[in-house]
Amino acid sequence: MKALLVAAGIGLAMLSPARADDEAVTCKSTSTEDVASLFDRWNASLKTLKPEEVVKNYEEDAILLPTVSNKPRVTQDERRDYFEHFLEKKPVGKIDMRVIKIGCNNAIDAGIYTFTFGDGSKVQARYTFTYELKNGTWLISSHHSSAMPETAQ
Repeated sequence: MKALLVAAGIGLAMLSPARADDEAVTCKSTSTEDVASLFDRWNASLKTLKPEEVVKNYEEDAILLPTVSNKPRVTQDERRDYFEHFLEKKPVGKIDMRVIKIGCNNAIDAGIYTFTFGDGSKVQARYTFTYELKNGTWLISSHHSSAMPETAQ
């Protein structure tokens, strides 16, 4: 597996927490390995074949832009519906390459992954997971996945 792991400092504007007041923010220390393990947690939830287990990885207000659906999923019920159908294919994901950037209580994991399905078919896709630390738990705040354009034709 080719992997490129990049840890970026807290100074990333797009990864800094938005604050409406001057309250100090405590940034929880994390590592690229910790962020990479969040995909493993999500992938393990796919293997349960239970949509409810997969949906537990997402924030209530997360957005899912899935690989095999044109409809954005913005509620837990919509994500559950998507995974009910996706899990019928018995997907197992594998990271082919990634870049991880870490901010203050949030992180981005982006790259290319391949899904192998129960029937042996495969699809390679680009992905981006954004994570936020909420009440001590890292959750997916957005998830974008799209089939590779040169192989999707």
